Amino acid sequence: MGSQHEGDGPLEVEPMPGFLELLFKASSSMFGAWRHCSACGLELSKRTLLDNAYITWTEITLFFFCAFLWTQVRRGLTESLFKPLAQSWRLMPKDAAKMPESAWKLVFYTMSWSYSTYLLFFTSYSFFHDPPSVFYNWKSGMSVPIDIAIAYLIQGSFYGHSIYATVYMDAWRKDSAVMVVHHIITLALICFSYAFRYHNIGILVLFLHDINDIQLEFTKLNVYLKSRGGGYFLFNDILSNMGSVSFSITWFWFRLYWFPLKVLYATCVSSLQSVPNIPFYFFFNALLLALLLMNVYWFLFIVIFVVKVLKMKEVNDVREYEEEEKAAAGAHRDVRAENREAGDAGHHNSAQGKHVQNGITKEKHL
Repeated sequence: MGSQHEGDGPLEVEPMPGFLELLFKASSSMFGAWRHCSACGLELSKRTLLDNAYITWTEITLFFFCAFLWTQVRRGLTESLFKPLAQSWRLMPKDAAKMPESAWKLVFYTMSWSYSTYLLFFTSYSFFHDPPSVFYNWKSGMSVPIDIAIAYLIQGSFYGHSIYATVYMDAWRKDSAVMVVHHIITLALICFSYAFRYHNIGILVLFLHDINDIQLEFTKLNVYLKSRGGGYFLFNDILSNMGSVSFSITWFWFRLYWFPLKVLYATCVSSLQSVPNIPFYFFFNALLLALLLMNVYWFLFIVIFVVKVLKMKEVNDVREYEEEEKAAAGAHRDVRAENREAGDAGHHNSAQGKHVQNGITKEKHL
């Protein structure tokens, strides 16, 4: 499956389906596959795994080594570059604490997405324009092209690092638990798709998801930079708003439009047409559907975020930290109590209390 031009695979590009066609054909294909799978069960799964999964101890060792390497590279860049930059820019203390995380992710996702873009648009692979071609000439245990193997090593080891980083290195947010589940599902898809030689569809999945992470971290960095050194910087404010609009649009277009119509249609329908007894058909599609559901879950955050921007005219993070919410709620109660007690003390004290309350509210900005 290194190139779609090999063998006798069809040369005509299939048109991208609509959502109704996807729903009808995918459900029909999955129901038909389930109905004809008379031997489905644990024993068949075990036998299929042993017969079709190909991964070497060298590849496993490289995975763990690179995951460890990403962790060390992040720590090194944080201490030698990101923290000094935050200090020289005189960011607010809370923003300075979060800036290295966003800077690191922006660097990585820009690199990884650029490489995926190169593979899909500047080589002979036509997986983006013709998604069904990812399964043309598929054979169990076939060799993985070196350029795609490199992409898998980079992405797989990074998500291995990310599971650790989300728990022990990143700031904890409302959706951090969902993020851990996301990383586990993504890592499972990467590892199993490589072992079962579904690497072509894997490159397409990674391309459709990484672009949003670039825009998200770019937006967050500009949110931190717009209020620094006690001043306000209009240019960074404009960039943060442009980034938020771009992020919202591409999230819908790449993850909720292209992902189901290109990836899920290929894995649910086209895979059975090219390989009638394709291994672990239900397992991989279940993971991809779970990924789609998480994309929908996060899209709800984006909708809330857009509404909040329209009302507040500012870019905020709607995934506030749990600890900050509790602290801010307690602080609000304290300020209100102080204002009530000082109600008869004069206009000066009342205005001062409102100033403190506004300061606490501003601290909830991303």
